[in-house]
Amino acid sequence: MTLYLSADLPAYDVLRGEGLSVADDGQAPASALHVSVMNLMPDRISTETQFSRMLARSGRDVVLNLLRPTGHKARHTPQRHMDRFYRTWPETQTHRIDGLIVTGAPVETLPFEDVNYWPEMVRLLNWAKNRQLPSLHVCWAGQAALKVYHDVPKHPVGAKLFGVFEQTVHDSGARVLDGVGSSFPVAVSRHTEVREADLPRDGSIRILASSDASGLCMLEDFSANAVYMFNHFEYDTDTLVREYRRDVDAGQPIAPPANVSIDDAEANPARDPSWRKGAVVFFDNWLSRLVEARGWPADKPTDYSMVSQVVAE
Repeated sequence: MTLYLSADLPAYDVLRGEGLSVADDGQAPASALHVSVMNLMPDRISTETQFSRMLARSGRDVVLNLLRPTGHKARHTPQRHMDRFYRTWPETQTHRIDGLIVTGAPVETLPFEDVNYWPEMVRLLNWAKNRQLPSLHVCWAGQAALKVYHDVPKHPVGAKLFGVFEQTVHDSGARVLDGVGSSFPVAVSRHTEVREADLPRDGSIRILASSDASGLCMLEDFSANAVYMFNHFEYDTDTLVREYRRDVDAGQPIAPPANVSIDDAEANPARDPSWRKGAVVFFDNWLSRLVEARGWPADKPTDYSMVSQVVAE
């Protein structure tokens, strides 16, 4: 199907060049799903392109909306880009949102309360939970949501968990993993982890996938209508290598990414990574939750007066 986004966003031309169906967001049909992405990653442009690619490769019509924390200045992305293409979360509360994605962030070694946008994150997460808005929280964002919703701590892991690791599926009946298989590879890039022993025992959370080598990978939180993905389905073939080069240049202690050929990744950055098939299936499954939660058939025009009322409540 088609991803609708600003035709001036860099991702637009990149995805068109890959043969994906994209169109200007002003052309979106009323039936399209509206997905808001709170982008907290340092390289906003690369990250918005990666998530756009996943949404564009789904079987759904999707409108992409980009969010940023209020008052937070991006150090690695031009401010004119942020001002032109991003809204703050308070600005978008009265706009239609069918689903929310919150990305990872380079703050995982900080206590949650020391993150300068933490109060706004708490408000955003509670707002989403109170509305049972289908949400996907990636890497640090998954840890943040577990902290807010269940007071689950994160733990340092010593040497960074870094590379591509095979994950075992624990719940084959989980709809977001339908069609993924009994295991799948995924990119991992973390200094911290959430541990099974700290999870609530009330049945509100189930473990969907994990690895002996890299720990918990994916959880489903029934109390918040949320999925926590501690790793990176959205990454490109060369993302881990670019992170490795960045850390080496910064003088940080870092081992090469495990189970990754640096030479091959740098020679073939546009090739689909080993985790891409599972990623596409996962994102399409997650988007199907948005259709169900919205309560309107995807092939019928949406009553926007109803949408505005629901979002504004």
